[in-house]
Amino acid sequence: MAHPIVRKTWVTFAGIAVILVGIALLVLPGPGLVTIAAGLAILASEFVWAQKLMEPVKRRLEQAKTKLSDTKNTSRRSKD
Repeated sequence: MAHPIVRKTWVTFAGIAVILVGIALLVLPGPGLVTIAAGLAILASEFVWAQKLMEPVKRRLEQAKTKLSDTKNTSRRSKD
């Protein structure tokens, strides 16, 4: 089992790297916001401040999921 400091260091580097890739994907073709959220989720596994930042992201994802499922249900009903 890795020492807690080693684990925290790897999680920090991985989270920051994923966030930086996400920032690059904001101007390049790709899912920038999703990648940034994934990097934040990685950091949230070790840091309370990242967990607090994830709360509004989680709420937004739930809202988007609900809206998407409502849209799919509406389009299915109109085809029938």
